[in-house]
Amino acid sequence: MGKPKEPEPAKLFMSLIVLEHDLFHQGVKDLRSAFGEADTISERFPFDLTDYYTQEMGKPLFRHFITFERLIPIPILPDIKQATNRLEEKHVALNGNRRINIDPGYICLEHVILATTKGYTHRPYLRDGIYADLTLIYRNKSFQPLEWTYPDYRQGEVITLFNQFRKKYLDDLRGGKHRPC
Repeated sequence: MGKPKEPEPAKLFMSLIVLEHDLFHQGVKDLRSAFGEADTISERFPFDLTDYYTQEMGKPLFRHFITFERLIPIPILPDIKQATNRLEEKHVALNGNRRINIDPGYICLEHVILATTKGYTHRPYLRDGIYADLTLIYRNKSFQPLEWTYPDYRQGEVITLFNQFRKKYLDDLRGGKHRPC
């Protein structure tokens, strides 16, 4: 019989999709206030493989990825998603449309998980209306996409970035950065 044990804390990351450069900086400021210092802020990536957010947010849209210094206990991911939803609401346009999309997730040695409010066959329910989306798995010394992985998470430069995030996470674990937020 296996003995239950808690997993190692995970590396928190956020994906921000925005149209306005100033709003991106405000979003980063808000996220730092809520989740602590960022240790990586990626370059911006064009968000142009889908028109999913175009009607609501306009275009051209860009995505940035951010990771945070403090590692998180995995079970708090639904709380983090609820908090990022509130931050999105803080910045809505006068017509009620979102101006920033913030998707939190975590990186661990085995996989990348995104938090979502949308259930589907590959998204197990966590709690409080939040589901886990298994986005990438680590196999053959690199993260690999799955059949349902979003198109932009399949891109080589994004996979390379997440491999770098995983290396930083491994360094954090080895260095004892187990101070969960």
